[in-house]
Amino acid sequence: MFQQVTPCLWFDGQAEDAARFYVSLFPDSRIERVMRSPAETPSGPAGSVLTVEFTLSGTRFVGLNGGPEFPFTEAVSFQIACADQAEVDRYGDALSEGGTEGPCGWLKDRWGLSWQVVPTRLHELLTDADPERARRAMEAMLTMHRLDIAELERAADAETPQ
Repeated sequence: MFQQVTPCLWFDGQAEDAARFYVSLFPDSRIERVMRSPAETPSGPAGSVLTVEFTLSGTRFVGLNGGPEFPFTEAVSFQIACADQAEVDRYGDALSEGGTEGPCGWLKDRWGLSWQVVPTRLHELLTDADPERARRAMEAMLTMHRLDIAELERAADAETPQ
């Protein structure tokens, strides 16, 4: 399958380490190719890793060792749809190690790349036909760092006192 648009992630010399870590976490993932620089560049000497082509869950990426000029920001993030709490916890634990957890299921990994670890159940709750259930689930989500499916469901099911 041909992928016309491929995200390129700019790293400061750690593209290969990051790619190897990411492919270890996601199914249907692999390193496709590591390209070494044929000449000295501002980001490294000749022979150093320039790019790493890798696939995560069937989506191709390129990691570029571009240097320190352009760090990651939350303006770009990757959302991980999780089937259950075990997946939420597994991805949350692995990706936040050496990084930081933020509000509403967001986190930054050790390279500063932002991820959203989101249970598919959250989408179901937020689009519930009952707007009050959806509101209660949203309000609960806004108080959390790592998303807790059982707590989101309890909040959605709670009756608002009249």
